[in-house]
Formats: sequence, C-alpha cells, structure tokens
Amino acid sequence: MVNKSPTRRSQAAAAKRSAILDAALEYFSQFGMHGTSLDKVAERAGISKTNLLYYFPSKEALYIAVLKEILDVWLAPLRALREDQQPLTAIRHYIQLKLEVSRDHPQASRLFCLEMLQGAPLLKAELEGDLKALIDEKSRVIENWVVQKRLAPVEPQHLVFMLWATTQHYADFAVQVEAITGQTLNDEAFFNQAVANVQQMVIEGIRVR
Repeated sequence: MVNKSPTRRSQAAAAKRSAILDAALEYFSQFGMHGTSLDKVAERAGISKTNLLYYFPSKEALYIAVLKEILDVWLAPLRALREDQQPLTAIRHYIQLKLEVSRDHPQASRLFCLEMLQGAPLLKAELEGDLKALIDEKSRVIENWVVQKRLAPVEPQHLVFMLWATTQHYADFAVQVEAITGQTLNDEAFFNQAVANVQQMVIEGIRVR
C-alpha cells in the first residue's frame, strides 16, 4: 500500500494538470491570453482557482505551458525524420502526420498561429532555442538527401516552411476551408483527398529527375 500511494497521487496530479491544460487551450484559442479568465479555466477543469494556481502560478505560466505542449505535438512528426529513411516515403508520411495533427488538434494549431501573429512575445526563447536546433538538425538530413541525389535540389528551410503552411492551413483557416468546400478534415473522404493532393504536389516538386 505504501508503494502504491505515491503512484496514485502522481497519476491524480497528472490528470488534474492535463485537465487544466485542456481547459486553458479551449479558452486561449478562442479569446487569447488577455481575454481568458483563470476563474473560467478552473471552472472548466473542475477545480478551484487556488488549486489551479498550485500547478501554474500565473496566467502567463499557464499560457506558456499550453504553447510548449502544442509545440511538442506539432513537432513530433518532424522529429521522426531520419537520414536512413527513403526521402520521398518519409516526406509523404510527414505530410500525412501533419494533416492528422491539423485534424485532431485544430485549436492548438490556431492558438499557435495567433501567438506567431502577435510576435511570439512569450515563446521567442523557445523558438530561437529548441525549435531552431531541431530545424537545423532536420535541415542537415534534407541537405544530405540532396547531396546523395536522393532528393531534388531544394533549400531545406523553405521546404519545411512550405510543408507547415500547406498542412496547417486546414486547421488555421478551417472556417474558410469549410465555407469553400462544405467539408472539414473530419470528413474522411475530404481528409484523404487533402492528404493525396498535398503529397502529390510536394513529392512531384522534390522528386529527382
């Protein structure tokens, strides 16, 4: 019993922290940091504001934690790229995963977009640190594919930017996409169509000829 109690406590704490982050994402993605009330977040998470402040000492700390969690989800597909993979297969799979993220985490994508439009005042250090290091690492992977003539000549950073812009468009501009097509990524046929078309356009542009 003594050994199990800390585990139960840690699981309960992790569940509570997750509930707070989920509630905060819902409000931050709709109203931004300044338009979001910690009282509302606490109410949505099913805890007291005092309890929320135990986990996150300020609204700014909570906002940064939400943004960092978004980055972890958003960058997971990029982290999976490795030099020993077949380049076109790897990038095709990356596009699939990124569109799945746009489908499954639209609020997260929109909040991240909002933060970028505001100049990323609270996330700049993270962008200039861990994010830049990851992009530098994966750029070397792409550069080596080009040198090995396994990929057409392309500037790695611009390829990454294009992939981000194309795949995240379906989340960041979901209202516009639905207004034009009458569909969303939650429609299986439309999702598969989006994946196939983005893959085709990208792959044909970077295929060795």
